[in-house]
Amino acid sequence: MLALSGCGERAPQNPKSGVLVMGDSLMAWNGTSQRAVSDVMEKRLQVEVTDRSVSAARMIYRLPVSGAAGLSIPKQMPKGAGDWDWVVLNGGGNDLWLGCGCTACRRKMDRLASGDGSSGAIPDLVTRLRNKGAKVIYTGYLRSPGLGSPIEYCKDEGEELDRRAARMAARDDGVYFLSLADLVPHGDRSYHAFDMIHPSVKGSDAIATRIVDLITGATQPE
Repeated sequence: MLALSGCGERAPQNPKSGVLVMGDSLMAWNGTSQRAVSDVMEKRLQVEVTDRSVSAARMIYRLPVSGAAGLSIPKQMPKGAGDWDWVVLNGGGNDLWLGCGCTACRRKMDRLASGDGSSGAIPDLVTRLRNKGAKVIYTGYLRSPGLGSPIEYCKDEGEELDRRAARMAARDDGVYFLSLADLVPHGDRSYHAFDMIHPSVKGSDAIATRIVDLITGATQPE
């Protein structure tokens, strides 16, 4: 479900374009080979995709210097941002895994998103992005294929975060929740990198494909 380390930012500090990607290493992984989620999106959408995601980033992060460098997901938003048609966002997994070890996480979960999805760090960030005119896609996390992943025991927390994100999205027609819970077949290692946490190249491609399908489906004339 969760992401910890990998590549960092690969885009200019203050660009403006059609699609912005923010989040943790679910998005950033495979970026050093230019095969991260954003790279695949850019090729398939044929628009510039600006990727500000940073590995190990959290939704709730208090240290100012490293937070400004991208470890705080809300601070990944480019200054003066306002021309984004879409923002693709993920986050919260590292808060649960690293912040409370996926155990006794109720308070942390509530700080990320309330039970009805109306408040918390994730809904607050989504509201800020919506106020700038962007449509927002919040993606869930990959699930373990059940083959010795270090984050196998985080499944319950992942399911609950998904439920709250879905309720958040249901409150606004311009917000979409994209679940990845069914992306990885049980027993299939090919969607994960060697550490069984982060997405493989195949995994990043599959995540990007779902995002692209959602964007193209939502932008087609009725």
